[in-house]
Amino acid sequence: MKFIIYSSRYRDLLLFCGVFLFIALVYGQKEPQYTQYMYNIGSFNPAYVGTVETPDITGLYRVQWSGIPGAPRTLRFGTNVPLANEKNGIGFNVVSDQLGPTSQTYIDVAYSFQIQLSDETKLSFGVDAGGSLLDVDYSKGDFEEENEPLLNNSDNFNKFYPTVGAGLFMYQEMWYLGLSVPNFLTSGIYADEVANIVEDKVQFNLIGGYVFELSESLKFKPAFLMNYLNGSPLNLNLSTNFLIRDLVTLGASYRLDNAVSGLAGLQVSSSLFFGYSYDYNTNGLGEYSQGSHEVILKFYLGKGGDRNKKPKKQDQKGKPKQIDSPRFF
Repeated sequence: MKFIIYSSRYRDLLLFCGVFLFIALVYGQKEPQYTQYMYNIGSFNPAYVGTVETPDITGLYRVQWSGIPGAPRTLRFGTNVPLANEKNGIGFNVVSDQLGPTSQTYIDVAYSFQIQLSDETKLSFGVDAGGSLLDVDYSKGDFEEENEPLLNNSDNFNKFYPTVGAGLFMYQEMWYLGLSVPNFLTSGIYADEVANIVEDKVQFNLIGGYVFELSESLKFKPAFLMNYLNGSPLNLNLSTNFLIRDLVTLGASYRLDNAVSGLAGLQVSSSLFFGYSYDYNTNGLGEYSQGSHEVILKFYLGKGGDRNKKPKKQDQKGKPKQIDSPRFF
C-alpha cells in the first residue's frame, strides 16, 4: 500500500511538471526583466503571495543599460501576506517602468489559495487584478517622421487600462515550480494611439528552482525563469546561488543571448535581506552600455522576523525541534 501511495505522488508531480514544460515551450515573453527574480517571485506570480511563512515587504530598483540615454529604469514595491489559516494569502504590487519618453505604472492586488497535495507538497492558485497607467511625453523623443499625427495632437498621452492575471505555484521545502500569466486583458489596451507602443500579446512566465543542502553551512540552488511572448524569441534566465552559513549569498546568472550576471546577497538580520546584481551584456549593447545594476531589499515581519523555522530535526526525546534555516526562495 505504501508503494502505491508514493507512486501516485510522483506520478502527479511528473504530470504537473510535464504540463508546465509543454506550456512554456509553446508560449512566453520578455518581461519581467529582473536578474534577482528568485527573490522577487510575487511580482509576477500571484500564487506565491500566500506561500511565505510570515509577511514580507520588498523594494527593488533596477538601472538597465547604464550609460545609454533613455534606458529602462524599474522601481518595484511589493508585499506578500499569508493569512492565519495557512491556506490563503494576499499581496500588493506597485511597479514603475521608465523607458525614454514612455513611463508605465502598474498597480495590482493579489489573492492566493493553496491545497495540500501530499504531506510535503503544496499547490497554490493565485489571481491578481489592477491596472496600468501609460504616459508618453512626445516632446522627449526624436521621431523619424516629423509629420506623425500623434505629435500634432498633444505633447503628452495618458491611458489607463485594467489588468487581470493568474498563476500556479507548487512547492516543497527544497524546491518550487510556478507558472503565471500577468495579464489576460491585452485587448483592452489596443486603442489606436497605444497600438504602436504596447504589443497586444499574452505573456507566460515559468519559474523553478531546487535547493541542495551540501552541508550544514552550505546550500546550492540552481533556478530558472522563462518568459516568452508568442512571436518573440524565448527569454531564458539560468542562475546558480550558494548560501553560506545562512548569511551570505553568492551566485551567477545567464540570460540567453543577452547577458551574464554576478549576484551577491547578505542576510543583514533575521528581518532584513540585501541583494545586488550586475549584468554585462553579451549582445551588441555591451559595446555601448556600462551594464545593468539591480538592488533589492526584503523585510520580513512577524515572529521577530523569523520566517524560516521548520521542524527538521528531533531532540533527545524524539520531539521535533525548530531550527533557523532560510527557505532560500
